[in-house]
Amino acid sequence: MFRITKEFAFSASHQLCQLPADHQCARLHGHNYIVVVELVAAELNAFGFVRDYHELAPFKRYIDEHFDHRHLNEVLGHDTVTAEHLARHFHDWCASRWPETVAVRVSETPKTWAEFRP
Repeated sequence: MFRITKEFAFSASHQLCQLPADHQCARLHGHNYIVVVELVAAELNAFGFVRDYHELAPFKRYIDEHFDHRHLNEVLGHDTVTAEHLARHFHDWCASRWPETVAVRVSETPKTWAEFRP
């Protein structure tokens, strides 16, 4: 199998309203998110790619237009916006456009990652 990844970044706020009031993440706070999209293929296309990285530009536009410097609870319309939820959301968005998508990882901090891999 051939595997490629591409990294994207955005900054946004969220609040985990379901947590106890004394939990730090129950307060409004923000992160500098890193999103990594992973695509795989058994065979390369006619150009020798799993997929041309340039073809992933719509995902950058989607993040920039809908997520960057936004409040994620409002963007996604619910009170539970975790890195796990973002990974699933971004995976579904990417997989609907690029069937080679197998996983999306989301980082809120340099030491924490959540991944959705169906």
